[in-house]
Formats: sequence, structure tokens, C-alpha cells
Amino acid sequence: MNFGTNYNAQGPFRSAREIVLASASPRRQMLLASLGIDFLVEPADFKEPQQESGQNPEEYAMALAHEKCRLVAEKKSRAIVLGADTIVVLDGKVMGKPDSAEHALKMLTRLQGKLHSVITAVSIICAEDGVAQSFRVRTRVKMSSAGRDVLLAYISTGEPQDKAGAYAIQGQGAFLVEEIDGSYTNVVGLPLNQVLRALLELKAVRMSG
Repeated sequence: MNFGTNYNAQGPFRSAREIVLASASPRRQMLLASLGIDFLVEPADFKEPQQESGQNPEEYAMALAHEKCRLVAEKKSRAIVLGADTIVVLDGKVMGKPDSAEHALKMLTRLQGKLHSVITAVSIICAEDGVAQSFRVRTRVKMSSAGRDVLLAYISTGEPQDKAGAYAIQGQGAFLVEEIDGSYTNVVGLPLNQVLRALLELKAVRMSG
């Protein structure tokens, strides 16, 4: 089956049903494509709200992932729709994406030498089959203590500007990460092991060959 993915990855799995990724993230698209499956990309038309007072970070991420998924599932009722949201949490507070170079510097300075959490919430919906499930994965990340000049050099690349926490572990920002405890792909934006398990259980993918 070919459901229109833009990728041609030759992975060990194949799509058994129509799968729709409700995300514009090229990182999530590449991770999902690495499995070898075909999928459509249809980002949700959704402006992320601010975290509500008293709402814990995991609840916030779950709510965002579910809403993105729900909006696309309303239009693609027969498909398996996959939505996700990734947040960076330091000292119990969600760190968003920087809106300027100065903001990125403040965020990265706060992260230096500390442990923080990266939480990805995943929602899977198939309206026709009555499928609606969600889960979340947490990875702990320790950043190195880089100096101001090093941080400014990284920020000058432009990479931090659309990244939660102002860094990309899969990109040039990898040198800032000292160690991780948990799923690497979760930090990139999609916990691939857990996502694949869910898709196999739903019989949305099958082994190739």
C-alpha cells in the first residue's frame, strides 16, 4: 500500500492501514518514515494555548497532543491519526520555544549543568473504529556547562529558534548534551519504540517481507 509519504525509507515495517501524522515537524516525519511505513502528513490547524495555572506539565502535553490529533481525525475518520507534542521541563516548569536570540540565551543558560525532562505526549485516534488512546514518555537529559561564548556561537546558527528548550539533540546542539536517561527519539520528538508498539497492536503496520 502507498498512502503518500514523502519519504522512501526502507525500514522493516509496512503500512497495513492509512496512517496520518498530524504534525508539521520534519523530525517526527523522518522518525516515522525510518520504520519503512507510508503515511500522510496533515498538520492540525491549531494554536497552542498557554499552560493553565495548576496544570502539571504532563497533563498539558497530553491535552495538546490529543487536540491536534482530534482535529485531524475529524476530517480523516477512517485513518489511524497520530498526534504528538514535546515539551521541555525544568524544575517543574515548561520551557517553550525562544522568541529571540536573547530569550534562547536565557533558556540555555538556565539549562546549563542541570537535569531536565523532555516529555512527549502521543495521541492515536481512529474515529471510525472508536480508537482513542494516549500515552506519554519522559526522558531525563543532563546538559553540560558551556560558557556564554559557546552558547552564543550555537545560537548564531539559528537552530534554537523553533526548538523547545532552545536546542536540538539531533542537530548541531548535540554537543550541549552530556547524558540522557531514557529514549533518545523521545527527545527528538517521537518515542519510536512506544509508537511502533501501539501501531502494531492496532494492526496499522505489519512486518515487511
